[in-house]
Amino acid sequence: MLNINIENEYSRLKTVILGIADNLGNPPSESDAFDPRSLYHIKNKSYPVEKDLKKEVDSFKKKLTKHKVEVLRPNNIDDCNQIFARDLGFVISNMFFLSNIVPNRQDEIEGIKEILNHLDVGVIKLPEFMHIEGGDIIVHNDKVFIGTYSEEDYPSLITARTNLESIDYLKRIINNKEIIPIDIKKSNINIFENTLHLDCCFQTISKDKAIICPDGFKKKEDVEYLIKLFGKKNIFLARLEETFMLTSNVLVISPEIIVSHSKFKRLNKWLEEKGVLVEKVDYSNISKMSGLFRCSTLPLTREL
Repeated sequence: MLNINIENEYSRLKTVILGIADNLGNPPSESDAFDPRSLYHIKNKSYPVEKDLKKEVDSFKKKLTKHKVEVLRPNNIDDCNQIFARDLGFVISNMFFLSNIVPNRQDEIEGIKEILNHLDVGVIKLPEFMHIEGGDIIVHNDKVFIGTYSEEDYPSLITARTNLESIDYLKRIINNKEIIPIDIKKSNINIFENTLHLDCCFQTISKDKAIICPDGFKKKEDVEYLIKLFGKKNIFLARLEETFMLTSNVLVISPEIIVSHSKFKRLNKWLEEKGVLVEKVDYSNISKMSGLFRCSTLPLTREL
């Protein structure tokens, strides 16, 4: 059986599900795009090909196994994009919540069912009225930050993945942590006005350090709250072009080891100056699909 426990985003990573880039099928049409970044690359005929995606995911896997992380993989489903495992569920403490993801992605759940059957706890299936995806959940010890969208046009936005009903539900289920909703920008067509998930603009990387991309937030007061919480000297504040590059979407193996995009020059330098070993991987093709390292991983266990 697999023991699960996640209390934060940075304690030593022990077991993780890493997505796969096998048998993706034909590139999506414009009408099948889930987000404006993918739509842009479909229109411009720059959407990534499978062999390049597989090469990048394999490079990432090598970094994980190098640091003794147990890497589990979904069962392959033909003609299905299974790269972004993060959205399928999330662990808070020793509870596994199965996400209600957008309908077009339901097949991806089948790919991880065998893993879920070996968990040491039952899987909590969220009620149908709750929309929530793992990329919107940031667990930080006694706090859980959740990316949301609270405007009335929520139903018309395929990029709006987590609703306010999910906040109320989780507050009832998890009473030992503070649940903190954070509104993020949403757009079906404008890359610069869309933050697909919270981890595309914010991530905690140690007990007192975080990466924040202010341009991805809907409310200035949420950015100010986070800066005050962590302290400005402990925060990497991303610029507009770094927000566009998804600079917060690294994967923390431990506070001393972080997997980052080789193109994040300024972030990587900042981390290394703080004594972090930065394992650099080129994830340029994966990024064209609106995700990076955190998006393609679903951690199950971190050391207590």
